[in-house]
Amino acid sequence: MQNKLGRIIILVDDYDKALKFYETNFFCKKIFDSEGPNDQRYLHVGFSDHDSIGIWFLLADNDEQKNKIGKQTAGQPTFVIYTDACEKFYDHIKINEVTIVEELVSTPQSKFFHCLDLYGNRITIVELNS
Repeated sequence: MQNKLGRIIILVDDYDKALKFYETNFFCKKIFDSEGPNDQRYLHVGFSDHDSIGIWFLLADNDEQKNKIGKQTAGQPTFVIYTDACEKFYDHIKINEVTIVEELVSTPQSKFFHCLDLYGNRITIVELNS
């Protein structure tokens, strides 16, 4: 049996606003965009054109879901992005005025920082040292 991660799901209040934020700040690319039953949009983004792993933006459509936007993981990281240029990524995020919740840290094993997306989801950016 072979298994792999496909998509994580982020609740959003606006598909296009979420897409623009993730494209601008996290260099995401649209990898799937379609409409399904009940006018549900299936908007998936990834970090390369050929990503099978990515994020599925899901429109919150009731009060319970709307109340969970930005709180799906209760303040813990929602996901981790691995990069080979953490300092450049950090500078890019700061220029775009994305909220940094944990400044850039360097350890013998890695460099990392934590920031928030437009909904308050915590995202960890990590560069592993070779």
